Amino acid sequence: MADYHQMWKDLGMDVDNHDVLCNVLPGAIGDVFLSQENRPEKMDYFDFVLAEVHGVRPAELVDFRAKGGKVFGTFCAYVPDEVIFAAGGIATGLCAGSQFWVPGGEKYLPANTCPLIKAMLGARFDRTCPFYRLADVYIGETTCDGKKKAYEILGTDVPMHVMDLPQMKRDKDVKKWAEEIRELKALVEKETGNEVTPENLAENIKKINAKRSALKRLYDLRKEKNIPISGTDTLLISQIAYYDDPERFTQMVNTLCDELDQRVKDGVSVFPAGTKRILVTGTPMAIPNWKMHNLIETSGAAVVCEETCTGTRYFENNVDESGKTVDEMIDKIAERYMGINCACFTPNTGRFDDVVRLAKEYDVDGVIDVTLKFCQTYDIEGATLEKRLQEENIPVLRIETDYTDADAQQLKTRIEAFCEVIGE
Repeated sequence: MADYHQMWKDLGMDVDNHDVLCNVLPGAIGDVFLSQENRPEKMDYFDFVLAEVHGVRPAELVDFRAKGGKVFGTFCAYVPDEVIFAAGGIATGLCAGSQFWVPGGEKYLPANTCPLIKAMLGARFDRTCPFYRLADVYIGETTCDGKKKAYEILGTDVPMHVMDLPQMKRDKDVKKWAEEIRELKALVEKETGNEVTPENLAENIKKINAKRSALKRLYDLRKEKNIPISGTDTLLISQIAYYDDPERFTQMVNTLCDELDQRVKDGVSVFPAGTKRILVTGTPMAIPNWKMHNLIETSGAAVVCEETCTGTRYFENNVDESGKTVDEMIDKIAERYMGINCACFTPNTGRFDDVVRLAKEYDVDGVIDVTLKFCQTYDIEGATLEKRLQEENIPVLRIETDYTDADAQQLKTRIEAFCEVIGE
């Protein structure tokens, strides 16, 4: 990583503590990503973004803010980037996938809180993540009780706006979500000083749809018998999607897909013939959480799809582009986002249908359902999902874990045993 120490100091970061995190990153990149064989050449862009994760993009955001721009930090796939970009702002995901940040979060939260939520607070209050320093306003959402209460604590240190996500999917709930999006529109207009017009909202709906389409193209290539890219690499791309410039990201994903198209034509696979195909479902895997994918793909299996917020939930279903007025477009945006099947909804049979559908589309040998410790919604839903998959004769392995490596060998043993018995 280039030297960004002055930028980090200017952002008020704890540079000495942050250096500890940065010193670990090269080894993690080498062990998880560069150790893979026969990787696509066009992964070089995403490797670069990862290597400079706290440098290049934050520097762009610093320049943007210096010119009067506003940055909005988001935590969830439900926050509509289209509206933020239409007002001339920039939306950036706020990473929370490292054990490094968990102890800082435990200064404010009970130990038996989801590690993702604890990491959120640790990254902000320990001042060791530039994205948490750069966002002018945080945009939260009511997807779980832990996050709701954590947002109250974050709100004591940074401007915080929470969108009230309905917990059911009736017509009145979709209308309620559209009203929440209208309130978000008013907020970003006030913060940026720019009006969201039909023209710029339509333009940004198309821009974000193009990003989704690029990711869908990438995922569709993983359906091939000869798998042209690893699940570990695809997870990294999905994580980068949350904070990279949307148009640049779209271009680079499509460039990679051009190479993968050729690999498919040439019969090139990154896995040996007969490798067991796995669908991962469950809680989000925020950067730099690559633990489960690395374990699975070093245990003789290939991850070919993720039904997660860092997977298909993020990009499936484009926003209908037929709206003419801002109100019509917001209604279309609300319909699209309410189609995401998070475990916060009740009932949530749509998620079970999605997992079964994707398992068949990607011709998987089994499903691994991964839940972060103390995530009650996904943990409780896991038993119902397991029953549904058993009814469909789809093998499933349920795993509960956190960000530490303490259970890595035990999990590897379980995954290897699961892979031995499926598909026989």
